[in-house]
Amino acid sequence: MQAQDLTAVDQWCDIDDINDARITAIDSHAHVFIRGLPLAQQRRHAPDYDATLDAYAGHLLANGVSHAVLVQPSFLGTDNSFFLDVAKRYPRRFRGVAVVDCAVTDAELALLDSTGVVGIRLNLIGLPVPQLSAPEWRRLLARVNALGWHVEVHREAVDLHAVMGPLLEQGCTVVVDHFGRPDPRTGAKDPGFGYLLSMAATGRVWIKLSAAYRSASGDDGTVLGATLASRLLDVYTPERLVWGSDWPHTQHQQLVDYDATRRALDQWVPDAAQREWILTRSARTLYRFE
Repeated sequence: MQAQDLTAVDQWCDIDDINDARITAIDSHAHVFIRGLPLAQQRRHAPDYDATLDAYAGHLLANGVSHAVLVQPSFLGTDNSFFLDVAKRYPRRFRGVAVVDCAVTDAELALLDSTGVVGIRLNLIGLPVPQLSAPEWRRLLARVNALGWHVEVHREAVDLHAVMGPLLEQGCTVVVDHFGRPDPRTGAKDPGFGYLLSMAATGRVWIKLSAAYRSASGDDGTVLGATLASRLLDVYTPERLVWGSDWPHTQHQQLVDYDATRRALDQWVPDAAQREWILTRSARTLYRFE
């Protein structure tokens, strides 16, 4: 096969063929999906386009990103099979964050673990805050902890205390999505963002520097992200910060593209040594890349 005949994912994964999977950068937050997949009954939206693995790999290749974390999209619910198929085919390159419910079996969790899943996601945007201290949640979280997984939280900053508090009380490692989603009107002054800063002292919280546009008022969020990142760097240090593209930027694709999200990190973290730590060492530790 000639080089020009290779797909983007073939080219991106070609380094595996020479037994070298050196980590140059890790994208800690992206989604892959196609139209026609079974949709969750309860969902906020359903994209009318495809976000294919080959398209995603093309962006990774163009930006020098060697590894990635696929996060289950909320509109697919607990059917993680699509992204798991990707992770199974490219186990050295991908890790996954799944969505499960409290009824998930031990066998199902073991299967997820064996295919590169390292955490579960609580995408609570637009939903009631669950009673995480209830017995069924305590049982699930104990099993998640036993696997060495983390719990990823997507919720507006105003409610982070109601979600993170119970998780930390139960010994979970917590990963907070998208800068903690402060209110666009108050940004870094949001009391919920202040709470997030105070949780750095626990040593068990990580933050994703990603999708600042989800907390901005009609722009790409680069300026807001710089302010938020500066505050987070002061207390979390690069050791507990990771970067994510949030590709394909659902509901915001008109504002940004992959290249822009990668360039934004250079503005959010202008120190090259700190940025390299976030892109490689920190994410490697959290997502258990070998």
